[in-house]
Amino acid sequence: MKTIQITYGVMMVAGLLTASCSKEFLKADPKGQFLEDGYYRNEQEAYNGLVAVYDVVGWQGNGYVTKIGTMDAGSDDHYAGGGGPNDIANYQVISNYTLSPSNGPQGELWSKGFSGVFRANVLLQKLVKVPMEENNKKRFTAEAKFLRAYFYFDLVRFFKAIPLITEPVAPEKMYDVLQVPADQVYVQIEKDIKEAFTDLPATLTLTTQAGRATKAAAQALLGKVYLWQKKYKEAAAEFAVVNGTPGGTGAYGNKLFASFAGLFSLANEFNSESIFEISYTNTSAGGWGCVSCTEGNVLNIMTGPRGYNRKDASAPDYVSGWSFLPVTEDLFNVMKNDPRLAATIANLKQLEDDGKITYQKGYMNTGYFLEKTAGRESFKWTGAGNMELNFPKNMYDMRLADTYLLEAEALLSTNSDLTRAQALLDAVRDRAYGDNLHRVPLTLNNLKLERRIELAGEGHRWLDLVRWGDAPSVLGPRGFKAGKHEYLPIPILELENTKIEQTKEWGGTK
Repeated sequence: MKTIQITYGVMMVAGLLTASCSKEFLKADPKGQFLEDGYYRNEQEAYNGLVAVYDVVGWQGNGYVTKIGTMDAGSDDHYAGGGGPNDIANYQVISNYTLSPSNGPQGELWSKGFSGVFRANVLLQKLVKVPMEENNKKRFTAEAKFLRAYFYFDLVRFFKAIPLITEPVAPEKMYDVLQVPADQVYVQIEKDIKEAFTDLPATLTLTTQAGRATKAAAQALLGKVYLWQKKYKEAAAEFAVVNGTPGGTGAYGNKLFASFAGLFSLANEFNSESIFEISYTNTSAGGWGCVSCTEGNVLNIMTGPRGYNRKDASAPDYVSGWSFLPVTEDLFNVMKNDPRLAATIANLKQLEDDGKITYQKGYMNTGYFLEKTAGRESFKWTGAGNMELNFPKNMYDMRLADTYLLEAEALLSTNSDLTRAQALLDAVRDRAYGDNLHRVPLTLNNLKLERRIELAGEGHRWLDLVRWGDAPSVLGPRGFKAGKHEYLPIPILELENTKIEQTKEWGGTK
């Protein structure tokens, strides 16, 4: 159930949503500031403020840019695709590495991150004086700190040298904000997560609280933060609590879902494997007038095959989409003998060869599409708003197979408890194959391959390649340059009339 999200319009009246444009993440105009002063009068208004922070997790800009879509487009598993070489240019330029400070997806990702930080900071400041039940106040505070850490983790990985803002900034001071070294951002991220952990719930009532942060989400996020900094021992310790006995149940009730394919069924959202899930709904009545206002999953229409036509009733009921993020031949070949193939990749090439379908060949067509996100007739929306913008399929931000493989990597990196590390890898493969006959030795290369296959299309591959130092060799043929493309450029509009400076990777000084 999509229980944490509300439409953007609800919080507009509170003056909280003024942060979506360049430099606007720091700015509250006088009207918004006045409205905000009269808000947060009770627990319900504090809850509305919390929901406004969560809304940024599923941010979808008017240019259709999302974090997962961007990371997929920039990886070796997908091309940008679409209708032509200029279709959603922000995806095209990261796919072929022709992005620049003035051209690319970084503007939306910067706005998303700092909009989330801004909303979290406002809520944390206001909560102190809100008359409400004390335990709920502690929980709201913990969730806001978790979310601030979540947004900053993306920002520091994408941009490196960024402003570190932990309280609302007055409009007259917005142009004087300075960047800090990445190390300082990580210190704050760790602090926020640790402070949040105490008052986050261990479990959720899914009928009323699905999508909210838990202790498992906090520990998994902290493990990722440690791993990114190569603090492998600390990372393994955090993951171990969430993961529990390999193949069993973790401290907070998480366990691998029985079926890999079942992970991507609408009926199984917020399942036992889900740690932190990006929630979408078909009830926000999103329309073309404000794509960013919809709370339907735009990737469901974007990744579907263009001009799709079923000639045989046995063919899948894909909705005709826009053919973005076609799967590369390389990923298909890597997965072609893996049982996870059918739940990951839609093989339109084979369906057409069999005479079951026809489809229009989009830009950079391979015949392979992302099954995990392709929209279906069986769950498209035909009510208020535009069908294309109101698909309800959730996305995983963190799930247990992800943390299993990360813990195994952390243990291998420190050469500690390799028996457990092997068991974590085995559990992921056993679930995929349905038996224990397809296990492989614990090596870094095998872990890398397993992450590529298990998490394909879920937005992890680009970040993994950068983290491992493999991006220059793997993505070099696409145009990736070592010492430059490990970070996105700071958007050029953020450099105008501010004290923010471009990073060294992109010709600046930071």
